[in-house]
Amino acid sequence: MDSTDLDLLDGLGRNDRKAIEQLYEQHYRMVQTFIINNNGTADDARDIFQEAMILLYEKTQSGNFELTSKLKTYVYSVCRRLWLKRLQQLQRFGAPVESMEEVAPVEEDLEEQERRNEAFGMMDKALSHLGEPCKSLLEAYYVHKKQMQDIAESFGYTNADNAKNQKYKCLMRLKKLFFASYKNRN
Repeated sequence: MDSTDLDLLDGLGRNDRKAIEQLYEQHYRMVQTFIINNNGTADDARDIFQEAMILLYEKTQSGNFELTSKLKTYVYSVCRRLWLKRLQQLQRFGAPVESMEEVAPVEEDLEEQERRNEAFGMMDKALSHLGEPCKSLLEAYYVHKKQMQDIAESFGYTNADNAKNQKYKCLMRLKKLFFASYKNRN
């Protein structure tokens, strides 16, 4: 565990606004992504993260809290456990929370989440370098779930087959950009 984690915990214990904001900046997106990818919403993520921050605050106030892992791992595991418990209460999830540790240990789950976030970041970067009209066309189809006929009309293609053909070409260009950045990430 590094001194930054200790500083953040100390700041949280003193109710330091800057430390609390830093905790949110560093860890909230990770928790939000986990919850949204596991049957939750952005509102659920805010609730769970807030609950975890309250628990962490209470632990720092107890005077005998000793962090034995990275703060990131601790926050993730607390939020994960809280979310799985909530899912179980909502009967969206069948397995008891205790058995979840056997399925995927927190460290492995966190590493997988970080890999996925890195890939999403690279995809977002590749999409931003794609240019128009490809970027808008792919977003219309994949993000806004528009039909090919609607896309053809919006983008001025003569028919849905031409729009589909252009979408394929754009997708291949995006794939090429993504894998070029994927190879060069190290």
